[in-house]
Amino acid sequence: MIVPIDDPADDRIAAYRDVRERDLVGREGLFIAEGEVVLRCLIRSERCETLSLLLLDRQAERLAPMLADLPPEVPVHVANQAVMDAVVGFPIHRGILALGLRPVQVAPDALLVGLPPRAVVMCLFGIANHDNMGGLLRNAAAFGVDAVLLDSNCCDPLYRKAIRVSVGAALLTPFVRLTPGTDVVELLERHGFQPLALSPSGERTLSETTRPDRVAVLLGAEGPGLSPELMARAKTVRIPMAGGFDSLNVSTTGGIVLHHLTSQ
Repeated sequence: MIVPIDDPADDRIAAYRDVRERDLVGREGLFIAEGEVVLRCLIRSERCETLSLLLLDRQAERLAPMLADLPPEVPVHVANQAVMDAVVGFPIHRGILALGLRPVQVAPDALLVGLPPRAVVMCLFGIANHDNMGGLLRNAAAFGVDAVLLDSNCCDPLYRKAIRVSVGAALLTPFVRLTPGTDVVELLERHGFQPLALSPSGERTLSETTRPDRVAVLLGAEGPGLSPELMARAKTVRIPMAGGFDSLNVSTTGGIVLHHLTSQ
């Protein structure tokens, strides 16, 4: 349903107005997806619903084969460069935006109980950087992680930048946010998952770690890492590094660990 837009004040594209500022204050159950690869993931996502698109006029014709997969009631708003820049509040060179509806939040128990007998879960604690969040979700999709658990201090996986860095994986991988005070280890063990806590001071190396059928990878923010209380109740694992250096980007760490576990 192609809808030409020639007025930046048109109420039909109000959700796209001042994108950066509105991203910072939240979108009340909605999110903005940006770019061709991300749009492709959104259209095929079984978790998120596509509500509308806003495209540069030159992109609409090029993306016609992809747009054919949209439900017929989804409006595709088309504007020239000047109008689109005025709407979003900055020069948008890709010229591809979509408005999506967040998936319904499920209970952590409901998510875990539905996973297969052999499964990998990634648990994130205090990941406040959207680049790291996007990278971790990209790794999760690349290595077939079945679900992601986020503690209450993690940033939003459906923030526009996090979605973009994840190349759309944030729209495909099931995740759930835990309420403050959730006993994560008890939750995981109740569903048969063995928690592996990553730390430079881990009691064994990653190469010495054999994957159980149900395993949960626990990753903390760069700097503070995981709490001592959490590590005391999990099996701690380290990645050996050259002498005098003991730190990896958390997304890099996640990729190495997930590759090791899923290749067994």
